[in-house]
Amino acid sequence: MANIRPTTTECTGVVGKGMKVLITGAKGQLGHDVLIELRARGATCLGVDRGEFDITDRAAIRSVILDYRPEAVIHCAAYTAVDRAEDETELCQAVNVVGTRNVVEACASLNAKLLYVSTDYVFDGRGSKPWEVGDIAHPVNAYGLSKWQGEQMVRSLTDNHFIVRISWVFGTNGANFVKTMLRLAERGELGVVSDQVGSPTYTKDAATLFCDMIAGEEYGTYHATNEGYCSWYEFAKEIFHVAGMNVRVYPLTTEQYPTKARRPLNSRLSKTSLDASGFNRLPAWQDALTRYLAEVGCRSV
Repeated sequence: MANIRPTTTECTGVVGKGMKVLITGAKGQLGHDVLIELRARGATCLGVDRGEFDITDRAAIRSVILDYRPEAVIHCAAYTAVDRAEDETELCQAVNVVGTRNVVEACASLNAKLLYVSTDYVFDGRGSKPWEVGDIAHPVNAYGLSKWQGEQMVRSLTDNHFIVRISWVFGTNGANFVKTMLRLAERGELGVVSDQVGSPTYTKDAATLFCDMIAGEEYGTYHATNEGYCSWYEFAKEIFHVAGMNVRVYPLTTEQYPTKARRPLNSRLSKTSLDASGFNRLPAWQDALTRYLAEVGCRSV
C-alpha cells in the first residue's frame, strides 16, 4: 500500500511564492474549502482523503508525504462522529491520535509546517467565560479526548506547528447543523438545545485564515470561530429567519435532549491569540450564515 499514489486534487501557483501544500481530509467540509482557497491564491497543492490515504497506515503516509515533499501540511482529516466515538473509541484513537502522529512524524522529517485542526471539545464547558488557548484542557467525551491527545502529539513532535481549535463547523461539502435544520424545516416546528453556547465556524472563513497562517511562521495554538456567541437554539432561529422559513423553534435543555456523548455547555472561545499574532478575526457568525445560505440557494430576508 505504501507504494500506491492516491487519487488527488492538484493545483499550481503561489501561497507566498510557490509554496507546496498537502491537505488531508480534502473531501470533507473544511478540506474542500481549504483547497478552493489555495487555488484562489495560486498555490501548488495536493489534496488527499480517506480511501486513498489511510492516515493510520504509517508506511503509506510517509510514502505519500515524503514523495510529494510539501512545505506545509493542513491536517483536516479526523474522526468526528462524536456520539459514535463513545462506542468506537479504538477507531477514534487510531485516526485522531495514531493517524496524527503519522502525519506529524512525516512533516517533521521534512521540516515542513503543520496546521492541525482541533476543537472546542478539549474543554469541559464549565462556567461562562470564553476559554483562552492556555486554559487547562479537560475533555468530557471520547472525541474531545482524542483531539486533545492529537494536540499533544503535535506539540511533542514538531515546533513548526499551528494548532487551531474551531467549533460548530458548517460548509457546503458535507453534513452539518445548518443543512439538518433546513431538512427538518418541513415539520413546521422543532425543539433545539438552548443551554449549550458557542460559535459557529464557516469553513470558507476558516480556510482563509488557515492559508494566512501557513504563509508565515507565527506558530502556536489558536482559537478561530466566527465572531459572536449563540446557543444552538439561537443558531436555528437565525437559520430559519435568514432562509425565510416559517418554522417554530422552541428551546430544550441538554437534559431534555440526551445524547450518547456528553457535550460541553460553554464552548465560547477567546480569540485574543489571533489578535496577538496579527491575524484577522473571522466575520460575525450571522454574516457567515447569510453568505452560506446564499451559496446553497436559500433566499435571504
